[in-house]
Amino acid sequence: MTAIKTLCVYCGSSAGVDPALYHAAEDLGRSMVAAGIDLVYGGGNNGLMGAIARTVLEGGGRVTGIIPDFLQRRENMLEGTQEMVVVADMHTRKRLMFERADAFVALPGGIGTLEELVEQLTWVQLDQHTKPVLIADIGHFWKPLLALFAHMREFGFVRQDAELNYLVADHAADIVPMIQAAHAKTLAAGGEKRDINPKL
Repeated sequence: MTAIKTLCVYCGSSAGVDPALYHAAEDLGRSMVAAGIDLVYGGGNNGLMGAIARTVLEGGGRVTGIIPDFLQRRENMLEGTQEMVVVADMHTRKRLMFERADAFVALPGGIGTLEELVEQLTWVQLDQHTKPVLIADIGHFWKPLLALFAHMREFGFVRQDAELNYLVADHAADIVPMIQAAHAKTLAAGGEKRDINPKL
């Protein structure tokens, strides 16, 4: 059975106001190293992005950053990663992050993190891939979004035959085990779609 090898983590380029979110990013990084899982992320050294990437590197793990040229200074591109891919635009960044990941996690973040998460949820809903997508609801950060999903169901815009498929973890320590279990379940159910290249 193929194990999770790479995890794409979407998260804020800011640290936010709650230190628990920053510590959660570090905790996830340590969990990934312990499980032998490589990180794919947005390439920055600021905020939660920097926290998880530096933690993985310090633990001896592998980090691949993918960053658009125009964000190198704004997001303070991290030095010392095993691979840093500089691309021309956001569309290319998201495509490469998708291609290089076995699963996706959304830690707390801003509009960019939300957009990346929702795009993955849409692709799964449209049966474009079966890679696990997990919402890390640390400190109930994503509670309003989860409530919005319920609101959409109530109004008939998320139908039972096109349900959203995602995991929710309340604690950083639960993320890797939940992702691994979901991945194993997908493989046992008939395999994983790994070769689909969503059109951006």
